[in-house]
Parts: sequence; structure tokens; C-alpha cells
Amino acid sequence: MSPRNPRNDPYRPLGGAGPLQRPALLVRLWRWRTEIVLAAVVAAVAVLAAAALREGDWWPFLALTSTVSVPAASRSGRDRVRSRLNCLTSRHRIQRVCLETSMHTRTGRIPLILRISPTAAGERAVIMLRAGICASDVRAHAEEIAAACFARRAVVTRHPRWPNTVVVEIVRRGATTPDGLSADFERLYLEAGMTAPRGQDPPDDRHLPRAA
Repeated sequence: MSPRNPRNDPYRPLGGAGPLQRPALLVRLWRWRTEIVLAAVVAAVAVLAAAALREGDWWPFLALTSTVSVPAASRSGRDRVRSRLNCLTSRHRIQRVCLETSMHTRTGRIPLILRISPTAAGERAVIMLRAGICASDVRAHAEEIAAACFARRAVVTRHPRWPNTVVVEIVRRGATTPDGLSADFERLYLEAGMTAPRGQDPPDDRHLPRAA
């Protein structure tokens, strides 16, 4: 247990210094930028397709339905859509964890999620920290991040080049390849000081390192 997590410090109140300030409108729009752009694109395409149907032109409507139905009919397409939705969900859940815990500044500013992308085991988030927050603070709340993202675990590592940036690996499943373990699980083995066996399933969670 890390003393940086207020839950592990019996002498630090959990309530914090007081209620956080409501973020500005531009900040809220930035946090929901992907959903706003996606909704705008869907609305624009729907309006154009409806206008084409009124004029008796069926080709735009057929092209739209084909674009949506072809990925939905294949397993790889559904997996890709599901992984992108998981990225959106994890981004908002990580932001919520920062607001509900001590991973924010006194003015209520939370770390900035620069990029979040799908991986074979889950998602990988690159987060830039604010002044007053370090990688140890994020690592101390790895269990909260994993629970908020509905994941098996969350592994926090400091970026090798930028000290104010951390990489959060959200592990949802054990992914293997014909040649052995995936690159994500190879790194987990290296952190534990173990040798990754070839041609075997990943070990149980209790054999992997736990974030302090």
C-alpha cells in the first residue's frame, strides 16, 4: 500500500480541501470532442442521405448502408468498433478517477490524456501530468483506475523520455499470439523479473507485479 493514496493514510482526511470548481465550457467541450465530432458527422451524413432520397437518388443511401453493414457483418469490424468504444469509455473513466481522488491540482485541473489507443490486452493511455502530480501518485491509484475501467488491472509506468508523462496500460484480457506472449505481457513479465515462457498461457494475476 502506498502512502500517496489517501485511503492508505489514516491521518489524512478523504474529503479533500473542498468541492472542486466546475470546469470551463471549453474544457468540457474538449473532453467530449470525439463524441461531438462523431455526432456532427452522423447528423450531416443523415441529412445528406435524406436529401438525396427526396430527389429520388438511391446511391448515397446504398453507399451509407453498405459502409455501416459491411464492418458490422465481420468479426474484425465488430472488434475494432468495440475497441474504439472501450477507448472512449476508459478515457472518461480515468478523468473521473482523477476528479474523485487526489490526482488533481488545488484549482481542480486534472491530468491531460494525450492519446489512448487499443492494444491486444486492452488500452494504452498516454497522460501528461499537471504540476504537483507525479508518476508515483498515478501508480498509487492503479487499483482505482482498473476498477473504474472495468479492467483486470492497470499498470502505470513513467515515460522513458518525458518525466511529466505516464503510460497507463489497461489490461482487460490475456492476449497470446502463435509465437508466444504479446508485447504487453512481455513487458509485464519483465517488470516482475520473470522470464516469459513460450507457447504457454499468461500466468495468473497473483504472479504479476501489483502497482504500489
